[in-house]
Amino acid sequence: MWNQFFLLEEYTGSDYQYVGKLHSDQDKGDGSLKYILSGDGAGTLFIIDEKTGDIHATRRIDREEKAFYTLRAQAINRRTLRPVEPESEFVIKIHDINDNEPTFPEEIYTASVPEMSVVGTSVVQVTATDADDPSYGNSARVIYSILQGQPYFSVEPETGIIRTALPNMNRENREQYQVVIQAKDMGGQMGGLSGTTTVNITLTDVNDNPPRFPQNTIHLRVLESSPVGTAVGSVKATDADTGKNAEVEYRIIDGDGTDMFDIITEKDTQEGIITVKKPLDYESRRLYTLKVEAENTHVDPRFYYLGPFKDTTIVKISIEDVDEPPVFSRSSYLFEVHEDIEVGTIIGTVMARDPDSASSPIRFSLDRHTDLDRIFNIHSGNGSLYTSKPLDRELSQWHNLTVIAAETNNPKEMTRVAVFVRILDVNDNAPQFAVFYDTFVCEKARPGQLIQTISAVDKDDPLGGQKFFFSLAAVNPNFTVQDNEDNTARILTRKNGFNRHEISTYLLPVVISDNDYPIQSSTGTLTIRVCACDSQGNMQSCSAEAQLLPAGLSTGALIAILLCIVILLVIVVLFAALKRQRKKEPLILSKEDIRDNIVSYNDEGGGEEDTQAFDIGTLRNPAAMEEKKLRRDIMPEALFIPRRTPTAPDNTDVRDFIAERLKEHDLDPTAPPYDSLATYAYEGNDSVAESLSSLESGTTEGDQNYDYLREWGPRFNKLAEMYGGGDSDKDS
Repeated sequence: MWNQFFLLEEYTGSDYQYVGKLHSDQDKGDGSLKYILSGDGAGTLFIIDEKTGDIHATRRIDREEKAFYTLRAQAINRRTLRPVEPESEFVIKIHDINDNEPTFPEEIYTASVPEMSVVGTSVVQVTATDADDPSYGNSARVIYSILQGQPYFSVEPETGIIRTALPNMNRENREQYQVVIQAKDMGGQMGGLSGTTTVNITLTDVNDNPPRFPQNTIHLRVLESSPVGTAVGSVKATDADTGKNAEVEYRIIDGDGTDMFDIITEKDTQEGIITVKKPLDYESRRLYTLKVEAENTHVDPRFYYLGPFKDTTIVKISIEDVDEPPVFSRSSYLFEVHEDIEVGTIIGTVMARDPDSASSPIRFSLDRHTDLDRIFNIHSGNGSLYTSKPLDRELSQWHNLTVIAAETNNPKEMTRVAVFVRILDVNDNAPQFAVFYDTFVCEKARPGQLIQTISAVDKDDPLGGQKFFFSLAAVNPNFTVQDNEDNTARILTRKNGFNRHEISTYLLPVVISDNDYPIQSSTGTLTIRVCACDSQGNMQSCSAEAQLLPAGLSTGALIAILLCIVILLVIVVLFAALKRQRKKEPLILSKEDIRDNIVSYNDEGGGEEDTQAFDIGTLRNPAAMEEKKLRRDIMPEALFIPRRTPTAPDNTDVRDFIAERLKEHDLDPTAPPYDSLATYAYEGNDSVAESLSSLESGTTEGDQNYDYLREWGPRFNKLAEMYGGGDSDKDS
């Protein structure tokens, strides 16, 4: 038995735990042999005394980590290190102790069971595991018990199956339950270890409650003008169940309003929506009664004894009166009328009435948006529709009108109706050529030769179809018309040969008539040109006159047109010349003055009293400028403070002064670039006549002699008289 040792787990002693002893028959006790241990945990967990063969465990061992260890032992000669016996294998088994409590894989379980279940209905099974050795003692034998949840539930001790313990548990009374289960090892005996878990149990719903209306009678109101499909109101039956077990279907099972109303089940709200099924009329009936039933759609046969699973209520619907618009006798009207009727003829009558008990008078009118040309009109009192303009089927065959009927007392209440007027055809249009025909005849044509096939069209549309007849307006010696009796005709020649130099163009009047009543006819003229043709009858050349004057315009008319154009051009040229002459009118009004360098403006000016005019003194003395005085000819973009420059002396030449100021402004970046006002007060040096100004004349008047003005010519005579005559005045 040496090859198997047993060791108790969880050793708590202070010394190494003794496992067993190995001994060889070759051991004489003289210490010549040496024991060697190898395998699981050799040297670390298990050590051997190499002299005595005693095996010890160096630390506490847990069986749940490893239940057994396999090792190998050998005895060797200490001096030669040769084995004295073959290597032997042995096992150390760990004996279990109850050191692990039962554990559940989940701390909290969730389960459900239908309400009203019978006693013993399985809810859920919970299982606890014990890490101890189930083959050794009762350390791993687990027993289940219920600590919380009685008397509603119970648990099987051996299996851990939780079952219902009370009958007819009602979800509507209580829905949630919490059960605590204990698992204990050692077969549930004293001293065993235990573990617990919590199971939350929910009672699921079953259809064990029928729907119930909260009221036996429900009153609703609806306007008589409500259109079909309008919701009148809703009814709702309550059901204590939930989900599909509470789904209800509503229906009308009886009453005098089953034809006038309908009910729709709203799935989301579980309400019954009562709607209008047919148009209502307060004057016909004012109250309707309905019997409405609500029934569960999913009934559980196990609970039929709790039924019936439906309920009924009475719904009374009152119709409320409103001022209704007029009602036409028809939904639409169709009138047919011939196009040749006289203006003012009645083509039909529309009728409408007020459905209200007051029966207000009706006034009719036309919607002019449907009769923009105002071809029709209507009598406002009786609804008679008549024409106000002539009709023409060829312009419009149909007229779609809208007639409005409104109450006289309340014009806002109105109704519209469509009136279709069909214009019937009468034969009032004559047939005409279908197209313009460019007809020619060869000079070498023979009698009876076909030169053109003609056809006609007619705007009218007779019931029997179109039928045209062709003939000549008069007997023609050159051409004839042959009717094909299929609304076409052939133009044939009657003589042998034509000469385009004698007659280049022939005009052939053709009479076209129809067969309807009254017969309409028209005369169309064919223009036939005489042309030179080849042997095959193909046109080569025609008369130039026929080509240039197809419309019959004479040469005299062309000359008159050209003369009118020339006269208009001459008038335009003369008008332009007069206008240019007026622009070049001379500015000099005096007939004696023939010089071109003197311009008369007829502006006397303000004289010396005009302080706003420019003064040479300002130019010479910038300090005399008014502060912030702005230019009056333009509006500056920004204001700048004028630069103060030194005052120029009186004897400074004006040209030098202006040049100096111009240079300063050219170099000044703040100076505004105004170029629209340029004042030049410099008249030049060495004037022969010197200055004519009267400035400062008060001090020198007596020293000057103005007789030389008479020597300057007749244009200075006036000045000579003014200044020369002054002395004589003084002398006198």
